Amino acid sequence: MSSPQAPEDGQGGGDPPGDLRSVLVTSVLNLEPLDEDLFRGRHYWIPTTKRLFGGQIMGQALVAAAKSVSEDIQVHSLHCYFVRAGDPKVPVLYQVERTRTGASFSVRSVKAVQHGRPIFICQASFQQAQPSPLQHQFSMPTVPPPEELPDYETLIDQCLRDPNLQEKYRVGLNRIAAKDVPIEIKLVNPSSLSQLQNMEPKQMFWVRAKGYIGEGDIKMHCCVAAYISDFAFLSTALLPHQCKHKVHFMVSLDHSMWFHAPFRADHWMLYECESPWAGGSRGLVRGQLWRRDGVLAISCAQEGVIRVKPQVTESKL
Repeated sequence: MSSPQAPEDGQGGGDPPGDLRSVLVTSVLNLEPLDEDLFRGRHYWIPTTKRLFGGQIMGQALVAAAKSVSEDIQVHSLHCYFVRAGDPKVPVLYQVERTRTGASFSVRSVKAVQHGRPIFICQASFQQAQPSPLQHQFSMPTVPPPEELPDYETLIDQCLRDPNLQEKYRVGLNRIAAKDVPIEIKLVNPSSLSQLQNMEPKQMFWVRAKGYIGEGDIKMHCCVAAYISDFAFLSTALLPHQCKHKVHFMVSLDHSMWFHAPFRADHWMLYECESPWAGGSRGLVRGQLWRRDGVLAISCAQEGVIRVKPQVTESKL
């Protein structure tokens, strides 16, 4: 995957010194070719659920699809279904079907397989660049820049130092701190991490890939963004209910993405998430990823299964 390149400036975020390559590029999204349109992917980070991270499967599937199209067309949409839980003990095979190759648009279907059965299916649509005078977008929310906000690790450390923190939340925060997640996050509302309270089903945080990716190919930045987009997304639907209910089971059912403008996934982007509806043991979330210069880069939507049980009130320690 090569040209065109992601934007060199305007998005901001700065490059780290040296050649500290992002593990998302060197490991997570580095697929092994087995045959024409057949690839094998391995795992980097396994969630505490012991299931494969959906963002990893989406990112790897998009890498596989992108290898089957010409360099001069770019992905503009991705529609995915998670049909079975992924097994972290074995690799994933990605089978690409060249559904259509047209003059303007091309479609690729990807099936992710483990133990001879599909665990994930998706379709990715690619487009030749077609300038148009018809353009508009919403305005980016006004929030503090990432430089003024504490990082996730600092927030967790502050919470763990609180002598009034309930033990069950201390255990959960320790689990989060132990995760070797290859992305960086800065919450726009840091107090939401330390206080269990019912909130509006909306959240915003700055996010970027750890390490250096560089200008490179916008296709690779889109693959990294697919990985990033699934992190903490569905949990937005829990915010109005976290005082009354505890999550018993939560998994993604489907995930869609629309890519609007070039961006760099190793530069800070604002992830604006909201959940307009939850019911029937499902939750719906929508998201927008904004470049620092106010350009809307990506839109996302996801529905997931959310099963809960009553929250047990404990006295503070």
